[in-house]
Amino acid sequence: MSEPTASPSPLREALLNDWQQQLPLVPQPFEAMGRRYGCSEAVVIEQLAQALSQGSVSRLGGVFAPGSGGAGLLCALAVPPERLEAVAAVVNAVPGVNHNYEREHAYSLWFVITGPSREWIEQRLHELELACGLQALRLPMVRPYRINLGFDLRARGPVPVPAGAAQPARVRAITQAQRPLAALLERGLPLQPRPYAAWAQALGWTEAQVLATLQAWLDEGVLRRFGVIVRHHELGIASNAMCVFDVPDEAVDAHARVLAQQSGVTLCYRRERAPGWPYNLFCMIHGREREGVCAALAAAREAAGLRAFPQAQLFSRRRFKQCGSGYFVDALPAAAASALLQECAHA
Repeated sequence: MSEPTASPSPLREALLNDWQQQLPLVPQPFEAMGRRYGCSEAVVIEQLAQALSQGSVSRLGGVFAPGSGGAGLLCALAVPPERLEAVAAVVNAVPGVNHNYEREHAYSLWFVITGPSREWIEQRLHELELACGLQALRLPMVRPYRINLGFDLRARGPVPVPAGAAQPARVRAITQAQRPLAALLERGLPLQPRPYAAWAQALGWTEAQVLATLQAWLDEGVLRRFGVIVRHHELGIASNAMCVFDVPDEAVDAHARVLAQQSGVTLCYRRERAPGWPYNLFCMIHGREREGVCAALAAAREAAGLRAFPQAQLFSRRRFKQCGSGYFVDALPAAAASALLQECAHA
């Protein structure tokens, strides 16, 4: 993993901290943000551009709900230690892989792959398995209970995340006509005075149509959040654990709803079991130090009544890749799609 960056200035910390959930849906969003802090639109754009170039922000964009379009899959490989870096490089090169981490487990390499369809993903996984000579563990999501990687950057210890309503089990899929806007949103909001107008021009829409569609997606839960997407390790949130539990299928919903609301839990979802992998309830806890993550896990496990169930904690060791998802990459113009894949290749 890369080293954390130096502490941001008070203004930049405020911009990164306060706008992770929803950017202003107005024609000049950076002007509106600047008014909050008594600074100009140009200063806001400059500060965000510097955060992007330094790697503490990956993009200003959206996080879509599972089921809104395309497909995604969590996968794992049991890699011999002496082959780990070589196999990680092969995984990084697979189109659609947007997260790739080493974790403390026999299944040592964990990655997420997204794409236009499950068939598209399966083809890429088949090619990967042939290339590295290993069989990938496939863990499809059954139900999300919490998905929110927005962090309070001013907190110490386990990092609290904003409270929110329970995630709906299903959301509607984005229409075919709306997919190009979703693809632009995955790539990131351009840092210019009227970014929504730039999107409208690229799509042949009006600026008002773009703003109304984004607001509708947020209202419906199709878009989980639309804001500053921070890279947490670069901002000092360097410890995280994937915590997994084997809960009877008929009881998992009740335990998961409580677990999802606990302090420090950023992600919580049910996944299918797989041969050799008995766990069906997953959560992620992030913090600045390992001890704080362990304490948050212990408290969350107790509150959700999970102490007696078989379980495991997989702390991350190294991050090999982190970039935005690509559910809608096939809807981008060819030049934009190529640029997006190139950005992810260097993330």
